[in-house]
Amino acid sequence: MQIEIAAKRLAELGHVTRLEIFRYLVKGGKQGVPVGEIQSELQVPGSTLSHHISRLVNVGLVVQRREGRTLYCVPQYDELDGLIDFLKEECCVNESTDGDQAC
Repeated sequence: MQIEIAAKRLAELGHVTRLEIFRYLVKGGKQGVPVGEIQSELQVPGSTLSHHISRLVNVGLVVQRREGRTLYCVPQYDELDGLIDFLKEECCVNESTDGDQAC
């Protein structure tokens, strides 16, 4: 992952409301969560929720799917895993040890 992409994703998750939304979506699983449920559960006004979701969509952490009149938000687990892997990929590389690495 490029550092610019990682920085953008981390910046979006660095906002309290967006982090709450993303954590709620992760709980919902791969089928996604209806926007109305997110709004009801997190008590975020509709226009504000739309803004925050669009920020997560723009960095690739969430996609939206429409089924009839219901709009679902689906967390992108592969993108989340890639971000976590990026953060950990050089863990302990500069650590000088005589034995096994702790990482």
